[in-house]
This record gives sequence, structure tokens and C-alpha cells, in this order.
Amino acid sequence: MSQLKPPAPITLKAEELASQLIPELESYHELYAGYFQRREQREHSLNYLQGLFSNVPNKSTECMVLHMAGNDVSRIRAAQHFIGRGAWDDGLILNQHWQEVEKDLGDTNGVIILDGSDFPKQGTESVGVKRQWCGQLGKTANCQAGVFLGYASQRGYTLLHRSLYLPEEWLTEDEYAERREKCDVPKDLTFQTKPELGLEMIRQVAQAGTLSFRWLTCDEAFGRDTKFLDAVAEHLFYFAEIPHPTRLWQERPKTAVPDWSGRGRKPTNEQLVAGESPSRTVTDIVAELPADAWSRQIVKEGSKGPIEADFAHLRVVAVRDGMPGPDVWLVLRRECTTGELKAYVSNAHALTSFSTFVWLSGMRWPVETCFEDGKQELGLGDYQTRTWTGWHHHMTLCILAHFFLVRLQLRLKEQAPALTLQQAILLLQASLPMPELDAALALDIVQYRQTRNFDAYRSHRKKRIIATEVSL
Repeated sequence: MSQLKPPAPITLKAEELASQLIPELESYHELYAGYFQRREQREHSLNYLQGLFSNVPNKSTECMVLHMAGNDVSRIRAAQHFIGRGAWDDGLILNQHWQEVEKDLGDTNGVIILDGSDFPKQGTESVGVKRQWCGQLGKTANCQAGVFLGYASQRGYTLLHRSLYLPEEWLTEDEYAERREKCDVPKDLTFQTKPELGLEMIRQVAQAGTLSFRWLTCDEAFGRDTKFLDAVAEHLFYFAEIPHPTRLWQERPKTAVPDWSGRGRKPTNEQLVAGESPSRTVTDIVAELPADAWSRQIVKEGSKGPIEADFAHLRVVAVRDGMPGPDVWLVLRRECTTGELKAYVSNAHALTSFSTFVWLSGMRWPVETCFEDGKQELGLGDYQTRTWTGWHHHMTLCILAHFFLVRLQLRLKEQAPALTLQQAILLLQASLPMPELDAALALDIVQYRQTRNFDAYRSHRKKRIIATEVSL
């Protein structure tokens, strides 16, 4: 075992902190300033980024402005409009973001990671909210569901793209018509499944042509969709987790066009030749693997040491509409301690090394870390906007905030070699000009909260009285 070395000492000086970090943030923001047409929008976007880096208790627009500017109602409303209904194109901003990711993290062997992240919400007025499976809570709950792309390479990882999933009834049922209008849902929007949303984002990144990547990884929520996998295969190699009941052939079965019986149309579609073995489930295939098919491998170095698992891999034939489909790899990963089994399929070429699959099996964790950091440190789920535009605007600025921290870690690598994302935020919080929470500011915030709570109570009470009178 090689001798472990402690991190090199930090040479960054306290008196130099603000003079380094604030210009770094301003120059980063300047990369995107041209996409905001008005001076006020540029100011709001910089203030929003600073708010996401701040240590305020909640990163909603209202809370950030309250703590940064006090009880200024007009400023709060302007910031809320900037996020919720502002006329700025975050699609152009994301395109610029991909170019910046390429400069700092780009790698021809880069991995795009597709995953969902859900946001528990109260009430029924927020865009796309519904009782549905909520991954964050691990149960069915009232929430919004997002689909995200992450990016990882040997140089680091960050988020790339985002899309809000709208349940089908939100777009097709009349009872949602008023909510669609209030939430500014585009009138030409049509229902898309989560794999379809993911595919659309992948195509956008691929068509932009500015970011290097070779692989896509995803969990079985996407991997079970064979149409999605075949469409992804047009752009890159996939390494997709699949459910254990997925059926495969271990050898390609013979197919042929049946002989014409002499009546009706002549058959043109191939069918399985009689006597060919049926496809088998992953579970059945695993049960018959010999012990020497498995080998123990180190997946990656974890925070507590190397993470190991047992692996096996074999060439198989995928099933498409009951017929033989493409030749793919079946990769199996079994946890050493729990015995939990995960199965993956990949369209990588036949000469792909075993070590590549071992590495790919550990490449979904970066996006989970992005979600965790985003929600705990950057207010990814703290938004209170209800509109379609507002959800996407908030997520876009959170994506930019996350990548700025990644850039900062790289920029400070010589002065602070082992800097974590959370530590980078701490340094920013010590550098950014934020008013102290003194007695005057605390009273301002309390006064604003009390006034707003009373206004909300009066509005709800009025609606309840009207509803009671109508029922009578």
C-alpha cells in the first residue's frame, strides 16, 4: 500500500481572499451578462448568484433579498419577477455554460449522467405539482419532478441541463387549464415521458457540439426504455442500469421469414425459427453463471477507503418487440457486503475493456453529489416560484452557481489543493459583501414576515367566506 500523504498546506492569505474571489465571481458572471438584455436583469442575476452562495436560512428569492437588502418590497417583487416571468433566454445561457464546462472539465472520455431529482411541495398551484413518486422522500408524495443531465470527467463534475416533468393530466385534462395559464405553461407544450425529456436534452448538448463526451450512464428508470436506449445509441455509448426481469438472449437466435401458406398476403417480417431457445431474464442468467465468471474489482476510492464489488460481464443479444435486437454487453455488479445485484447493458463495441465497465459502474455518484450539494448548499429546492419559466430560471442559475464553485476549486488548486465545494462556499461567504444580521435588519425581516403572513391569512379567509356563501 502506498504511503498516504496529508493535503498540502493552504497558502491563500486571509487579507487576499476578497480581492481574489470577488473579481473571480464578477468575471464569471460577465461571461453570461450579454444574455441579459437590460441592466436590471444583469444586476438581478449577479445578486441571485450571490444569494445562492450566502448563508441565509432559505434560498428562496424573497428570503435572499430580505437578508441582502432588508424590507424593500419593490426590490423583492422585482427579483421575483426576474425569476418567475423575466424575459431572458436561459437556453442561450446553458449553451454558453457547456462551452465553459468544456474548457475546465472537457474530456473525450467524458460521461453524461441522466437522472431525476424530485422536490416536495405543498399545495396544488405550482407548475407540474402532483402526488407522484418522490425520490427525495422515497414514497408517493406531493412534489415536482425534474430531469437533469450531469457531466463527469477525470477533472471534475457538474450539472449541465434541466427539464421539468409535467404529468400527462397537467397537459390534457380540462381541470388543469386554469393552472396551466397561471403557471405560464407554453401552449404548444405536449406530454413527454422522463426518458423523452432526457433524450431531448442529450440531443441539445450533442447538437451544440461544444462539449466532449463519449458515454451516458443512467438508472433503470431510463434503462428499461429500449426506444430511449436505441435513440441514445445514435449519439454515444450508453451504460444503463436495467431491471432484473429484463429479457436477453445469450446467443443470437435464428430468424426467418415464414413460408407462404398460399393464402392471404405473403409474410415479409422475420420470426423466430421453430425450436429456438426463448430469451431469458437477467435473474435466470445470473443464477447459472459459474463462480469463476466473477472477479473482485476496485470501483473507486471512497472517503473511507477503496470501494470494491464483484463483477461479471458477457455479450448478449437485446430483445426488441420479442425479436433479437442489437448485440450488447451485460455487466453485473454484486456488492461484497450486502449481496445487492445491479445489472447494466451497454452498446459499447465488442473490444471494450472490462476495466472500463467497472469504472462506469461508479460514474452515477457525481450527479447524486451535485443534487446533494445543490439542495443543501445552493438552494436547489428552496425556490417558491410557481411558474414554468421560474422553475427553469431558478435551476439554470443554480447550475451556474454549482459550476462556479467547481471552477473556483480548480483556480485555487495551488493555493488550496484539497478545497471541497462546501469549503469553497465558506470562503465565498467570508468574502462577499453581505449586511450583518443586526437588530435593525432583524426587525425589518420580522416586520415584513408579519405583514406578509397577515395578507396571506386575509386572502385565504376571504376565499373561504366566498366559497361558503356560494355553497349556501
